[in-house]
Amino acid sequence: MSAHTMRAIRLHEHGGPEVLRYEEVPVPEVGPGEVLVRVHAVGVNPPDWYLRDGMSNLPPEVRPRFSLPVVPGTDLSGVVEAVAADVADFSVGDEVFGLLRFPGFDGSTYAEYVAAPASDLALKPAHIDHVHAAGAPMAGLTAWQFLIELGHDHPSPFQAAQHRPVPLDAGKTVLINGAAGGVGHFALQLAKWQGARVIAVASGKHEAFLRGLGADEFIDYTKERPEELAHDLDLVVDAVGGPHSKRFLRTLKRGGSQFPVFFGEFDEEETAKLGVTVTGTQVRSDAAQLAELGRLLDTGTVRVAIDSTFPLADARAAHERAARGHIQGKIVLTVAQGRATRSL
Repeated sequence: MSAHTMRAIRLHEHGGPEVLRYEEVPVPEVGPGEVLVRVHAVGVNPPDWYLRDGMSNLPPEVRPRFSLPVVPGTDLSGVVEAVAADVADFSVGDEVFGLLRFPGFDGSTYAEYVAAPASDLALKPAHIDHVHAAGAPMAGLTAWQFLIELGHDHPSPFQAAQHRPVPLDAGKTVLINGAAGGVGHFALQLAKWQGARVIAVASGKHEAFLRGLGADEFIDYTKERPEELAHDLDLVVDAVGGPHSKRFLRTLKRGGSQFPVFFGEFDEEETAKLGVTVTGTQVRSDAAQLAELGRLLDTGTVRVAIDSTFPLADARAAHERAARGHIQGKIVLTVAQGRATRSL
């Protein structure tokens, strides 16, 4: 087979969205346990910009190691183009989606082709398109592993104890802060699927959207303080994080839990005094859970909201959109299927 090239986004240095370059690179070789996926769409996630800016949000001693240049991205939806000899689960032509090699920064999905571990992929739900499927893996699995089932026994880098989801049912009330974002809108829908009563916190422009996804109550944080309105909660899922996260602890009943999806700052003494638990986990690739989520997506029980789409070549504009915040659902990159860059 002669050498073939593809287009991909790479970064050669760390910095703002302007360091994302659209370049010609070799099509990756397929190794054992892998399939070659022709990418149709790519989900944009926070780790993509953490990688881009050099993990400036993490202390130097815990920053993962990676070498430049690097192709960012972990989420994709596409079509299997080639299969390693030892892969039995997928065939050429299968439509697949997945969260690749996470935690880690070797997903390399901002590209026309990706060599993907077959163990990270699930069949794409037939009733949604590639754009919606690409928006689901990281955000959907984050919500799943926080709320439904952890599904692994890897220790979290952020806490000593194993995270345990709180069983949800009709007797439970859950508040979701940042409910309109990628993780938030999945967490809302999964909590409703489990029968819980859900209070969504977001800015007012998202109210109709969140009520449409099943929110029982809505709090506009630009007009009211959710920590003063909500009380006796069983669970707070904070998809915003930051220094103000601990203000939600007082909304919990004794024995309640707060799940910070992004780093919050908590005082262990205060938490103990309130009789509540603060616990989280780090999302991991999991094809079996993704297949379960895929069934909910296929039946419309859970849906992926798309904030905006950008062509792969305009990844910089997608990252600029992400930096402006107030996102409704997911930002997705689309990969044109025009020219055939290779033949097998």
